[in-house]
Amino acid sequence: MQKTTTRRTVLAALGSLALAAPGLSLAQSDRPVKFILPNATGSGVDAITRAAAPALGKALGASVVVENQAGAGGVVGLQALAKNAADGFTLSVVSNNVVIFPSVLKSLPFDMPGDFTPIAIVGSTPMVLVVNPQKVTATNSRDFIAALKAKPDGYNFGSGGNGTILHLAAEMFLDEAKATARHIPYKGVGPMVTDLLGGQIDFAVVALPSVHQHIKSGALRAVGMCADKRTAAAPEIATFVEQGLSGYVMEAWFAVIGPKGMSAANVKKVHDALLAAFNDPAVKETMAKQGNTINISTTEQAQKGFRTELAKYAALVKKAGIQPE
Repeated sequence: MQKTTTRRTVLAALGSLALAAPGLSLAQSDRPVKFILPNATGSGVDAITRAAAPALGKALGASVVVENQAGAGGVVGLQALAKNAADGFTLSVVSNNVVIFPSVLKSLPFDMPGDFTPIAIVGSTPMVLVVNPQKVTATNSRDFIAALKAKPDGYNFGSGGNGTILHLAAEMFLDEAKATARHIPYKGVGPMVTDLLGGQIDFAVVALPSVHQHIKSGALRAVGMCADKRTAAAPEIATFVEQGLSGYVMEAWFAVIGPKGMSAANVKKVHDALLAAFNDPAVKETMAKQGNTINISTTEQAQKGFRTELAKYAALVKKAGIQPE
């Protein structure tokens, strides 16, 4: 009897320890893993996360829940992530919006990246400048720039919010083109694309997965890709570099982060899950169709990369003349 009691006591103690130790909890609990996305549905990050969610769940040994918390260009969702426990059960897939915020917003409710744990930069997604064909007749970069210059500030463009990569990409295009247009910020990419289709705005720079179907249907027209080379997902769309804007190359990368203070064990488990999930044949096929390039960094590379990118985008924001709000 004494041996049984002792064994039960030890097992109970070990169970309590597993629940209390952040480094063990992710591996030993059947709680779902929640991905808080600081982007609205319809964004490139949203499409990527939902496509990878089943494989991520399998690799993590837990169900995956995707929760969109858009607002303030992504600040709302990031603030929510920062307030969660660093136990590995709450993560986020983010775009490079997160390293632009400090340069375009006068105050933030968190420190980037100090209040987070960068786990991996997963890859990049191509961006494309699209127009509403009912509002803009131009079919190429030269004609589009001519139209913009003919009516200074006569056209407007949308973005997923002030200071987002989509806003910066459009401003950089205008800077390279020596043209002007009016910016209309939205609370997310989905509502912005809806208004672009409806003709409330004239053009936008968007992640290809967000608008590829609309380009194929003819509802939107692609003027050019913002990458340095064409993408296999849409090889018919010429780059702006090909069309004469040699200085215009913008990329949108995406990464997985968690709250500050995640244990090394939980970081490794999530990183291993990313490697497995994005190597899943079905996920690889979807990423290729979306035009995404997957190249998962190490955690050390991600943590260094976030700080390097902060400096890079601070310089781009200054060049584009965007004033902090």
